[in-house]
Amino acid sequence: MEDDPSICEALCDLIDSAGMSTQHYSSAEAFLDAWTPDMAGCLVLDVRLPGMSGMELQGILTEAGLSIPIIVMTAHGDVQMVRKAMKAGAVEFLTKPFQDDELLQALEQAFSRDRALRAAKTIEDSILGRLGTLTPRERQVMELVTTGMTNKQIADSLDLSLVTVKLYRGQVMGKMQANSLADLVKMSERIKMS
Repeated sequence: MEDDPSICEALCDLIDSAGMSTQHYSSAEAFLDAWTPDMAGCLVLDVRLPGMSGMELQGILTEAGLSIPIIVMTAHGDVQMVRKAMKAGAVEFLTKPFQDDELLQALEQAFSRDRALRAAKTIEDSILGRLGTLTPRERQVMELVTTGMTNKQIADSLDLSLVTVKLYRGQVMGKMQANSLADLVKMSERIKMS
């Protein structure tokens, strides 16, 4: 999003010429109205926009937990603005005028970040799906196993026999598709279950 239509058109042409597709929004509000979680890519955002500012939009996206990579650009930036944008997760902060290569490199970084975020989300969704197949007791056992408790400690804690805990533990490993305890702990950490 850019407040000057001629600059916006030139940026879109540059990005299109590099083989990347673009979508232009006339304002931050228009972007928010159109945005869906399955939109891949990044946001090239001017600080000064009609209506809501680019920095306000970045804040809204951050507060909402929306992880679309953002490249911030402005002709009117200062150190405090750069710090704020970067702290909020901006991939890059470009000061106008900037070189075409600077924007293209920032876009490559942003697309790389977007791919990584989407891959991580896919893995987390898969783990959560498997977690949803566990019975309440299996989930209890998983939580205790991944905190480092031994089978004996789990049996004592849940007032179960050692054989029953081993049975539940085996079911958890199978349903979670974990090849080892380390795999199970990594899954638990990834979804911050413990």
